[in-house]
Amino acid sequence: MRRYALRDDQWERVKDLLPGREDTVGATAQDNRLFVEAILYRYRTSVPWRDLPERFGDWKNIHRRHRRWAESGVWEKVFNRLAQDADNEYAMIDSTIVRAHQHSAGARRDKKGTQNEAIGRSKGGLTTKIHAVCDALGNPTGFHLTPGQAHDLQGADVFLPEIKAQALIADKAYDADERVIEPLRKAGKTIVIPPKSNRHHKRDYDEDVYKDRHLIENFFAKLKQYRAIATRYDKRASTFLSAVYMAASIIWLN
Repeated sequence: MRRYALRDDQWERVKDLLPGREDTVGATAQDNRLFVEAILYRYRTSVPWRDLPERFGDWKNIHRRHRRWAESGVWEKVFNRLAQDADNEYAMIDSTIVRAHQHSAGARRDKKGTQNEAIGRSKGGLTTKIHAVCDALGNPTGFHLTPGQAHDLQGADVFLPEIKAQALIADKAYDADERVIEPLRKAGKTIVIPPKSNRHHKRDYDEDVYKDRHLIENFFAKLKQYRAIATRYDKRASTFLSAVYMAASIIWLN
């Protein structure tokens, strides 16, 4: 089953970024690689946790540890370290919708009685939207989750203040003056966003550069090779987002 496992060179690049490394006082994790490959196997194949192969160990312990890593942001930290190598010639922003399985619904409410697990309900059923930003080479640099019916601009609200690139490529959904266009102009960034058809005054944009937007679509295609990301089974948004960061980290390692 090596197709679901990390190569030795990939493991060497991330092993010292994970909890339980040899120099960590009071913590040992000799099975770190086995545990990571168990999580990788689960999200690549989308099998229920209890159906993980026995070679990985007790599925309950694996799931419990996965939740701890999600809550402490382990994979987000690994991802951010890898994403430091981003090519910031320009950035691309987009989103993709994934179906949320019926088992992903019904998470317990928190102590305040609220529930915000980035799951929306519409005619198409339960969905989650993954907002993403990629660099000039199509490598991911950031993520944000919302319910599936949320507008793409919610992702722009989160990402725009943090974008380091001097140009932004996006589709017509992001052609919004107050929330996107004006902030980019004030920041002195180049706008590569086609104007909506109902605009009275059309903006010019570099159509040749815009063709590179397919790179972020290619990234989403790679991300959805993880079957438990293409269809969400996790009840908690933090758990699902951790898996997105993990898959994106593996894409960086490739």
